[in-house]
Amino acid sequence: MTTYWEIFVAFFIPGILGYGGGPASIPLVENEVVDRYGWMTVQEFSEVLALSNSLPGPIATKMAGYIGYEVGGVLGSFIGVFAAVAPSLIIMILLLGFLLKYKDSPKVKRLTLYIRPVIAILLGVMAWRFFQESYVDIGIWQTALIAVASYLLMERLKFHPAFVIIGAFVYGGFFL
Repeated sequence: MTTYWEIFVAFFIPGILGYGGGPASIPLVENEVVDRYGWMTVQEFSEVLALSNSLPGPIATKMAGYIGYEVGGVLGSFIGVFAAVAPSLIIMILLLGFLLKYKDSPKVKRLTLYIRPVIAILLGVMAWRFFQESYVDIGIWQTALIAVASYLLMERLKFHPAFVIIGAFVYGGFFL
């Protein structure tokens, strides 16, 4: 029973604090799953993140379902997905009228501007940790090759990120 409560807390708290949707809550989920509960290593979490990015749909719910299943089976998966969507669901139901009334308020717009840099920093810290883990596990040349190839494929050749992730998986499977 404690495990199910931990799964709920691990995805409910990032759902509350992850202003901006799934990508904004990824560092918070990583903190809960890797640092707080120790269910995964940084490497395992980065693999779940890559897999979640390659599938259609909201990233936070896919991660919650997968990690919940790994930790607590089918019921853990259900609890993880529910916990990931519950904060948004509660807020939508309770505050919809309030939000519609004040959506054009300068204070609300200013608050959004203040929160965006914090989210960017959290995503940057998470990317840096993934880079450090990759550097230790596969070395600087392999890490640089994958990073440069990913950049060129997505930014210059306009490949969809899912294909780049699949290509990185294939490369890792054959050469790493």
